[in-house]
Amino acid sequence: MNKLIATLIAGLFATAAFAQTPATAPAAPAVAKAEAKEAKTDAKATAKETKAEVKAEAKTAKVEAEAKKDVAVAKADEKADKADAHAKAHKTKAKAHAKAAKAEAAATPAPVVTK
Repeated sequence: MNKLIATLIAGLFATAAFAQTPATAPAAPAVAKAEAKEAKTDAKATAKETKAEVKAEAKTAKVEAEAKKDVAVAKADEKADKADAHAKAHKTKAKAHAKAAKAEAAATPAPVVTK
């Protein structure tokens, strides 16, 4: 029985000594280092992704602004063309009225003056 107790006590001492060895200590910094590296990589990827999104949004906004500008220019041109056409029509009508008045004046005989 004494040998059995002595063996059990020796086993406990051996496991206690083995449990206290710093075998896990070097692993902890390595794990922390790997986690830090992974976090850094994730941060870089997120930053790149955000930067790409911002660039894409800026391009879209620029294209939309140019499209709105083109529409505004087209509307202004249309308005100017419409105004030009209106002025031309008005001028043509005025010429036609003048021509008609002239033709009417030429068609009516001069009044006869009697004394």
